Amino acid sequence: MPQQKDIVKIAIQMPGAYPQLIQLDQKKPLSAVIKEVCDGWNLPGPENYALQYADGVQTYITESGRCAEDLFKGIQSLDPGVRCDSLKELASVSTDVTFAQEFISRDGHLLLVKIVEDSNESNVIMTHTLTGFMELMDHGIVSWENLSSVFIKKIASFVNAKPTDASIQQVSLDILESMVLSSHSLFLQVKQEVTMERLIAHLQVTNQQIQTKAMALLMALLQTEMFAFLNKKNLRQYIYKNIIHSSGSVQDEMAHYLYVLQSVTLNHLEPRMRTPLDCYSQEQRDILHNLRQAAFETESENSLSHERRRSLCAKEFKKLGFSNNSNPGQDLVRTPPGLLALDTMFYFASRYPDAYSRFVLENSSREDKHECPFARSSIQLTLILCEILRIGEPPSETGSDYHPIFFSQDRLMEELFCVCIQLLNKTWKEMRATQEDFDKVQWPISATPTNSCGVTGLAWLSGMLTITVCV
Repeated sequence: MPQQKDIVKIAIQMPGAYPQLIQLDQKKPLSAVIKEVCDGWNLPGPENYALQYADGVQTYITESGRCAEDLFKGIQSLDPGVRCDSLKELASVSTDVTFAQEFISRDGHLLLVKIVEDSNESNVIMTHTLTGFMELMDHGIVSWENLSSVFIKKIASFVNAKPTDASIQQVSLDILESMVLSSHSLFLQVKQEVTMERLIAHLQVTNQQIQTKAMALLMALLQTEMFAFLNKKNLRQYIYKNIIHSSGSVQDEMAHYLYVLQSVTLNHLEPRMRTPLDCYSQEQRDILHNLRQAAFETESENSLSHERRRSLCAKEFKKLGFSNNSNPGQDLVRTPPGLLALDTMFYFASRYPDAYSRFVLENSSREDKHECPFARSSIQLTLILCEILRIGEPPSETGSDYHPIFFSQDRLMEELFCVCIQLLNKTWKEMRATQEDFDKVQWPISATPTNSCGVTGLAWLSGMLTITVCV
């Protein structure tokens, strides 16, 4: 017999039918409730129906939504037992992205932040809170950069505390690592709060999970700092001039350090490579339209009607070589190369505007069947470069295969792209290629170990870039 508090009276309406007033058992599965409603109206196939709120935001009611609402309320209960059980379940179900979206839409993640900031709970409750928070943030629905300094200091205090609960320290280390990798500003805050000495102390404990999480945070801090130092042009030039091109040969140990530095730096492109374009991001939509506007001189779009502007944009995106010219962002949803392809196209258009305009206009004036599609070629080329440069692959413990050209360029990936996209266009013209020849034209820069001349892909690319720079 369900408790009275679990029973609520609700009205359900459907066009063309008399409304039903039912007593809803909130503990009953949603599918069973929908079946009873359908039976009341003699509707077959209850699996084809759903409940929707009639007032306010008319969202559909789902099991995830009900679960999110129940846990959201349970976490705020005055009963410590209910709070603990709710947070424990939250830590488990937050791995589901649909639930995470429902819970975050209620600002549930901010509720967890408040619990951490107040820090008045037991170790068990705090562990469940931190675990649930980490699982929610892992979905990338909300930004790490919105967290308060109070929250960051509190998480760091869990890591810095000497005798404390191992479970709290483990998930706190995990959270700090994600912060460091998400943005430079958070890296600076975490670096200020957590010392290298404390992390090294964590490496000396017998708990292997703590050791692993501490090592992950330590490497994140070191690699982020290393990347920042390398981006200082004088340091890169110093390495290139005084180490790589010194009178003596580079020894094995130094070669390994250069290889690791190269690998770690290139891997900073991995998040962009694995992130699809967000069609709701105004910044990313602006970049797409900047690519279009940089290629074509058009009349002032502000004076055009909505339909005329939409038609013009679709026409020009087609000329740019996007497959989905009405919604070009869909071409960049595939990962890899994801947003990295947008970055390389925008870099080419911004850094070499004349070459970019020439590429687009040349192909716009050709017969349709001989057009070299800039966007499609750029996306595929970026993917090939990711494979050649091994972006996303962690450095090996014994690797020493570094490439001098890497240390001579501030933006190696982008510069290689700029050389190769123009080479691809040249090859396309010489072959009088059509869309059916797309894969054939790209063979000189494929990610295979060697080309027909026995030259590795990156060595060949490095040679091409060196020639371009010298000229």
